[in-house]
Amino acid sequence: MSEKRGVFACLMSGVWRIFLNGLFAILPLTITLGLFLLTFRLLIDWLRPIRIFLASRYPSIIDAIPYVEILIIFAVIFTIGSLLRTFIIRSVVHAIESLLVKIPLFRPIYMGVRQLVQAFSLQDKITFKQVVVIEFPRPGLYSIGFLTSQLPEQIAPHKQCKFFNVFVPTTPNPTSGYFVIVPDQDITVVDLTRQEAMAMIISGGIIQPERFEVVD
Repeated sequence: MSEKRGVFACLMSGVWRIFLNGLFAILPLTITLGLFLLTFRLLIDWLRPIRIFLASRYPSIIDAIPYVEILIIFAVIFTIGSLLRTFIIRSVVHAIESLLVKIPLFRPIYMGVRQLVQAFSLQDKITFKQVVVIEFPRPGLYSIGFLTSQLPEQIAPHKQCKFFNVFVPTTPNPTSGYFVIVPDQDITVVDLTRQEAMAMIISGGIIQPERFEVVD
């Protein structure tokens, strides 16, 4: 009887291993497709008012072009981007922005989000200048951070060395983090792009650049 149980346990263990191998093989693709579908559904829900308006005024467009509201928003964003390349429109936008940031409660939220978006945008190449590693939150523990700028000498803790401003994002939400001031000699610049560093931070170190694969 015990031998039969042993054989049955080995058989079930083998079946379970095969099942897990198959599960982990399809899981990345399944999660990726799920995230795409979730994002698409959220986008459709957000754009529902546009679809309702078009259905009431131009029903033939709804029938002829599936998800036409997405194409409209894409065209609007593209047009805005094109217009912002002109000096006059850009000046008008900056004037409106300067008025909006004078609103007490609006200013801190808007400026914080604006700077963060600009930091990760393709156009802003210098806000997050380099990916660095520093000892944080205590000696002996290390964190990935982004070197943002050099601290002005007038507000540095002392004048014996240069100090730099470093932003250390949190995991898994990199939009929050810590602003730390670090002396030059305690900063180690690493060979990572901003995208690679963000992937490592968001995943908690699970996702690492393939070019640095560890060979067992």
